[in-house]
Amino acid sequence: MRGLAERAFAAGWNAVRLNQRNCGGTESLTSTLYNSGLSGDYRAVLIELIERDSLSQIFFAGYSMGGNLVLKMAGELACAAPRQLQGVAAVCPALELALCVDAVGLPSNFVYERHFVSDLKDRMRRKAKLFPGKFDLRPMERVRTLREFDDVITATYCGFRDASDYYARSSALQVVGEIGVPTLVVTAQDDPFVPFRSFSDPAIVKNVRVRLIAPAHGGHCAFISRYSGDDRFWAEARVMEFCKELSAALPDREEIKEPNRK
Repeated sequence: MRGLAERAFAAGWNAVRLNQRNCGGTESLTSTLYNSGLSGDYRAVLIELIERDSLSQIFFAGYSMGGNLVLKMAGELACAAPRQLQGVAAVCPALELALCVDAVGLPSNFVYERHFVSDLKDRMRRKAKLFPGKFDLRPMERVRTLREFDDVITATYCGFRDASDYYARSSALQVVGEIGVPTLVVTAQDDPFVPFRSFSDPAIVKNVRVRLIAPAHGGHCAFISRYSGDDRFWAEARVMEFCKELSAALPDREEIKEPNRK
């Protein structure tokens, strides 16, 4: 995300990087927790950029969980998206959360899941100290997997019945077919966390607004080229290229819908 923001800034664009709730040292700012369904946070940023900053061309890009969130936001807005939202891009989006959590739970990904769970637990302990009495962390001590964490923490404190309910209601796949703005999805067929079969879903395949780029290799949000130069960090280059193309060719989506408007 820093690399993409640097590219945008170097091109003369405004670049805004959004911390999820409790990420980037923001735990003290709110008593709530982040989760993969909080697309409303992204809509709030979009509206602020339009109403306060008067930006006429806005692009959203997200990686992994952030990719799910930008796609979910765009799908929920559908064809009613503000004309200033010119496009969205998602790199390795975890758009079918249950499948992704199951993939992380495979024996081959044991090291990664242990790291993720340990980090989530540490974050919750910091959070509990900042907001005494709000969180009961005793059930968390027996948690060993991401699904277990989502069952006892995410679902409990974010308004879901359980982990399965959370995954079903928060996955972008349920609304990606409604996306009405130009969309780029970059993923790798060998992504160990995001099963590639998610991207053959009719909701994606049949939506003419969605452009899918899926090389055989790239891992999860990696895509590091063996060659130096501008394409060294290949995914960032593709996202910036996509945004620049739209910025040059689509001055305003409202003008496209109403070509005779003066």
